[in-house]
Amino acid sequence: MNIVHSDVVVRVAPGTSPDYNRASSLIQLLNLMERTELAAERELYLAYSLQYLIPFEHLELYGPSGSDADILQPERQDNKIDFQKQNVKSFLTSDIQIARGLVSVGGWMGPFLRISYRGGPDSKLSVKSNHQLGDRIKLWLSVNDVNTSPLLSVPYNEVTDRYEIELWGYPGNDVVNHLDNKGQLALERGELQLRPDLIQGNVNDFERDQLNEKYMIEVAPKNAMHPILPLRLRMAWADAAEQYWDSQDGANYVYEFNMRQRGWDNFLGVGISPNPHGGVGFLEYRNLFSNYGRYAGRPELGRTPESWNFNAFGNKNHTANPVENFMAVDYMDLHILKPSCGIGLHRHRDNQEVFMMLDGRGLMIVGDWCKMPERERCFEIRTLLPGHLAMLKGGQLHGLMNLTDEDGSLFMFGGYD
Repeated sequence: MNIVHSDVVVRVAPGTSPDYNRASSLIQLLNLMERTELAAERELYLAYSLQYLIPFEHLELYGPSGSDADILQPERQDNKIDFQKQNVKSFLTSDIQIARGLVSVGGWMGPFLRISYRGGPDSKLSVKSNHQLGDRIKLWLSVNDVNTSPLLSVPYNEVTDRYEIELWGYPGNDVVNHLDNKGQLALERGELQLRPDLIQGNVNDFERDQLNEKYMIEVAPKNAMHPILPLRLRMAWADAAEQYWDSQDGANYVYEFNMRQRGWDNFLGVGISPNPHGGVGFLEYRNLFSNYGRYAGRPELGRTPESWNFNAFGNKNHTANPVENFMAVDYMDLHILKPSCGIGLHRHRDNQEVFMMLDGRGLMIVGDWCKMPERERCFEIRTLLPGHLAMLKGGQLHGLMNLTDEDGSLFMFGGYD
């Protein structure tokens, strides 16, 4: 894969260091997340289920330190112990933002999807329409290959200066009786819409008795909050008359919720072993990542190194080993995340890495540093709870923030970089 990006690597003069306390890219991103307005009051939403996609079009990365300061091409930045070259200075978001999660209303709990498009005169669609968008625009949307027909009408929200729509999987026709005033107003103006045809599934799909001896990908694969399967979204935007389009010249925008997050609720399979390994009693197990047995056809721990990647043996010659069917580990660390401590946004060119929360909770951020062929670049944000982990692939951006007033305990391991 060729590196495709429109980014800038900022030279840092030898003997100096960036001021990471000023204009932090991590805080910039979290501020964007916190400004997300939901259609109803927050108490209807399961807080830890909320996930965000914030697409970006441009990154500024810091360059290497010391004698390597002039090596600004990422594929040539081979000094493994120079962490400065990994750090994100800033980013430029696109017009679109997306959120999903679980909402509870009227005795039902299930998924929702929220999509918004930037208002103002400098959005791509506004420019194409000669700044004549009005109070509504249109959205063509595909959710796991289920398409909208006709187009969705998306109203403008003066509070956020965005065109916003929130789709719920609620299956009934009495939702207005269970909404607060904010939700009722959103339903009335068309911001809140019930679309169980698009936003499929409910939390009961993954109850314990549904999962015994089953491979998780076989269970409710169309559920919009599936624990391990990606949610793939394709979309294109138009003015109200469908005359002007922001559609990537007809290719459409493609986004994925695809963070590799596993734990007590997100796993490949679950079961019970009596007398485990000749012992006594019963062992309940959860397969998190696996390359063998029934999972051999969908290995997740390996990778195919690119020409600019170091492989697990520390070189760039991949002729003998074009595919690595394993995850190499050459460090294991324990960390204490103090209150308001954040691991900044950064990328590893080469390594795979696992962040596992042992105690406390944090906001985990993962994204594509370079443009992948099948999707747009985004920051994906999820809550990382105790006993849950996120696995990062080479080239991915990531960061972690402890927003609580208590210490968090983190186990981290990985290799290559």
